Amino acid sequence: MTLAQFLKGSALSALAVTLSFTALPAEEAEAAELAVQSKAPNVAAGIAADTQNMAQDRRAARQAARQVNRGMRQANRQQRRSSRQANQPRRSESRQSNRQVNRQERRANRQTNRQERRANRQQTRQQRPAVRRDNRRVQADAARLRGTQEMRRTERRANNANINRVRSEARANNRANRRDNRFENRSDRRADRRDRRFDNRADRRDNRFENRSDRRADRRADRRRDNRNSYRQGRRDGYRDGRRSSYRNGYRNGNRSHYNRRHKRWDRYGWRNNSRYNWYNHRRYNRNIFRLGRYYSPYRNYRYNRFSVGFYLDSLFFGSRYWINDPWQYRLPSVYGPYRWVRYYDDVALVNIYSGEVLDVIHNFFW
Repeated sequence: MTLAQFLKGSALSALAVTLSFTALPAEEAEAAELAVQSKAPNVAAGIAADTQNMAQDRRAARQAARQVNRGMRQANRQQRRSSRQANQPRRSESRQSNRQVNRQERRANRQTNRQERRANRQQTRQQRPAVRRDNRRVQADAARLRGTQEMRRTERRANNANINRVRSEARANNRANRRDNRFENRSDRRADRRDRRFDNRADRRDNRFENRSDRRADRRADRRRDNRNSYRQGRRDGYRDGRRSSYRNGYRNGNRSHYNRRHKRWDRYGWRNNSRYNWYNHRRYNRNIFRLGRYYSPYRNYRYNRFSVGFYLDSLFFGSRYWINDPWQYRLPSVYGPYRWVRYYDDVALVNIYSGEVLDVIHNFFW
């Protein structure tokens, strides 16, 4: 028993004694306290002896329990050993029986596998000549096909050579005929020119006499009109001449404000018939040129709308960043005046940048 346990036991006993005498009167309580104080050392010694005895009893009980558990464990071990020794012959017998059964099954399986292999070998031996015959036939057919293909190739080459020879002869004949026709046409043209010259000379002579007479008659009529309306006619002519000269001089000096929006109308069918602007075949052989990347719309959340000729675009859609500055790179005709080729998503459009009108459009032009 340690010192801490002893002190705890003495303190608890003193506390219990004090609590038992709390209900007594004051004088009796004081007497009881004096008695307790006088008896406190003896009580503490008795409590310590009692605790030592209790600890010894506990130790003895633990030792007895341990001995009992050891005896039970030993008995259980002996029982297990005996049961194992009794079950060993049974296990050995079952193992031997299982081994024998497995050996018999293995032997049976081996025999069946051997029989199956022998049957398969016999079948393959019987089928080999038929397979060889089939292979020989296939090889003979392939050789025949090769021979026929070679024959066809030689025939095609010979036919192509004959065709080329006939074409070359026909071309040579056509050239000779063209030359002959040229010489004949030249001689005919010269003769026609000579005849026309003589005819024109005769016609000129006749026209001279006729024109002289007509001029004389016209001059006479003009003189009569001038004499009648000299004042009025002179005023009108002077006014008209002055107005025309003012317009011409203003246009020559750079004052073109009146003519800025008058340009030659675009012909959207004429350039398509020209083989120089065959953009479709040019795109087939130059795909990378027509792959310009993503199109960024000038408006947020704007989607593609397909339009045709005569549609009017907003000014932001044909800004300078959407212009195609080198149309010939895409085999498009060059533009003039207010017209510009403009990219719109994967389409290309010809737009009048003064009004926004679409004059020509090609859908799915870019990739």
